[in-house]
Amino acid sequence: MSTHLKWFKSSHSGPEGGNCVEVATGPHAIHVRDSKDLTVPFLSVSPAAWSAFLTYTVV
Repeated sequence: MSTHLKWFKSSHSGPEGGNCVEVATGPHAIHVRDSKDLTVPFLSVSPAAWSAFLTYTVV
């Protein structure tokens, strides 16, 4: 399945290849992976869960 996904690197990831997170959107899920180790399975969450994550504010 991951071969059909178009992955985008986080804008917070540095150019030196450190903490890199990539995201791919699908029709029913948002997929997140660590770009440093593609052998590890990616995480899939619902669009509602992803939206809640993006709007979460630490107080």
